[in-house]
Amino acid sequence: MVHPDLLVGTATADDAGVFRIAPDLALVQTVDFFSPVVDDPFEFGAIAAANALSDVYAMGGEPRTALNIACFPQQGVPVEVLREILRGGLAKAQEAGVVVVGGHTVADDEIKFGMAVTGFVHPERILRNVGARPGDALVLTKPLGTGIVATAIKHGAGTAAEHAAAVATMAALNAPAARVLRDFAVHACTDVTGFGLLGHGYEMARGSDVCLGFTAARLPVLPGARRLAAEGHLTGGCRRNREWLADKVRVAPGLPGDLVELAFDPQTSGGLLAAVSEPDAARALDALAGAGVTAVVVGTVETRAEGPWVELR
Repeated sequence: MVHPDLLVGTATADDAGVFRIAPDLALVQTVDFFSPVVDDPFEFGAIAAANALSDVYAMGGEPRTALNIACFPQQGVPVEVLREILRGGLAKAQEAGVVVVGGHTVADDEIKFGMAVTGFVHPERILRNVGARPGDALVLTKPLGTGIVATAIKHGAGTAAEHAAAVATMAALNAPAARVLRDFAVHACTDVTGFGLLGHGYEMARGSDVCLGFTAARLPVLPGARRLAAEGHLTGGCRRNREWLADKVRVAPGLPGDLVELAFDPQTSGGLLAAVSEPDAARALDALAGAGVTAVVVGTVETRAEGPWVELR
């Protein structure tokens, strides 16, 4: 039996669960952790925290508390590395106004870090990844390519400036974008993470019973990402996303291969993808720019009959 106060659960592929505790207040709860995507432990901690907090922002909520989740080897890695990871996570939480109330660490051969986050949202102001309507503009608030750039760095490719741009993007909170979007007619919202733009687009399309049409030429990308993709610095997650989406996404023939790879590329702490009412889209972009967020309209929501849920053109 489903509890009457469970407003968002596992029935859809939403970014977090939502549970009502009062007529005007609900809890938003999520957890996310992963292995390092950068070498610097402080940067890794900050990125992992930003990534975990993002799910609450994607639901229209404000994160309030967090619990650290860490896996760390008992031998072979100085404990100072763990301290720096936790310090990076704490710094990002404090930037977000979030209180870290504790956590848990287990012994593991592979380092992992993340957070379980609790936030608040008004029950009538929840943003879902379902509800997109034909005619909506698809707004993306961060550039793509974090997986490709991080992989290139591991391969000894890419420049220091390209690495720094990727780190800055991954560590940036989605708070400013989320707070701006609350003032506009947003019919659906999600954050773009491991399933890539096309994977998270598919989840939105299927949950909304629509088709999402993305324009490849409009996709914002990180510095150097197209070149690095063309050179073959692709992640295993990109291949898995392609396999999973093979019968769900149509890619137009003749598109540049590097741009296609970027659309499948799994993102770490990616931007928000929002289906915004077309009359509001231009004003929303202006407001986002005013808040320091470089957002782009990357496509439209369309009526779906037969065929794919998502098209990249």
